[in-house]
Amino acid sequence: FWISSLSEAVYQGRKVELGKPKRGKLSGKKKFYVFVRNPKTGKVKKVTFGQKGVKIKKNNPERRRSFRARHKCSQQKDKLSSAYWSCRAW
Repeated sequence: FWISSLSEAVYQGRKVELGKPKRGKLSGKKKFYVFVRNPKTGKVKKVTFGQKGVKIKKNNPERRRSFRARHKCSQQKDKLSSAYWSCRAW
């Protein structure tokens, strides 16, 4: 069921905030996660992204430009994909 606010939803029986990336647990497989609502089905999906144990050094302009080109960040539009959220982190 839906909650009155557009920024909140229920995922596996608990309230979650939509569209706000959070740092993953130490035991998890990925560094970050975010909850997103699928516009077609209305269901909430957990999207995980980011490699654990890697420092990205995004304040280095060369690395930043290279990452964004390599991952085609200008073309990432689907909020249900990890590539979209990874590009937003950069």
